Amino acid sequence: MSGSNKEHIIKSYDDELARLTGEIVRMGELAVTQLESAIDVVERRDERAAQRVVANDDAIDQLEQEISHDVVRLLALRAPIAGDLRNVFAALRIAADIERIGDYAANVAKRSIPLSMVAPVAPTNGLGYLAELAAGEVREVLVAYRDRDAERAYQVWKDDALLDEAYTGYFRQLLTYMMEDPRNITPCTHLLFMAKNIERIGDHATNVAENIWFQVHGEPLTTQRSKRDFTSSPEITKLGDRE
Repeated sequence: MSGSNKEHIIKSYDDELARLTGEIVRMGELAVTQLESAIDVVERRDERAAQRVVANDDAIDQLEQEISHDVVRLLALRAPIAGDLRNVFAALRIAADIERIGDYAANVAKRSIPLSMVAPVAPTNGLGYLAELAAGEVREVLVAYRDRDAERAYQVWKDDALLDEAYTGYFRQLLTYMMEDPRNITPCTHLLFMAKNIERIGDHATNVAENIWFQVHGEPLTTQRSKRDFTSSPEITKLGDRE
């Protein structure tokens, strides 16, 4: 193979990978928009808007399928090895995580529909803070992926502990409201499920961060991550048993 042909193949691969990265970043931005829209319909108690958010999840699913096809084509046509192969497989795994983020955002919107049919409760406002933390994580990790910035990804990976901590505090607040007045049980139960979906979005952002680290360094991120989700602790279990 001549030098010019080899350079052409390398440039062609780089162009395809850049296009794939752009598609994944766009998919991630859609998922964040979905989350923010879901929180907006919760606060506005807008059933029709919630149904539109749920329906919009199809666009993210479609993008994930297109990215999977692009990855298969890259594997077949370019036969990448070593670092190039890591880039391709990272794209596949990251796209799958973003698709799940979109699913969780849609779940929040779905839960907002029955929530809007009962009397409002004060803790509803706290959901927005959790979503703000989760959306920030996803946006940061998308930038890290676009720039192949392993250190930025590592910071997102560490910062997820803040979302875990906020989720634990919100969980406790909801349990307190449920114990104070049985009429709060139904709306707070919906909020508990919605909060858990948002917490899971953070977990998928850390999955993306781990894939970026492996993509850049060729080795897994082995540091033990600080988890501050204590909702399964004996203290919380006892609190729930009192209801």
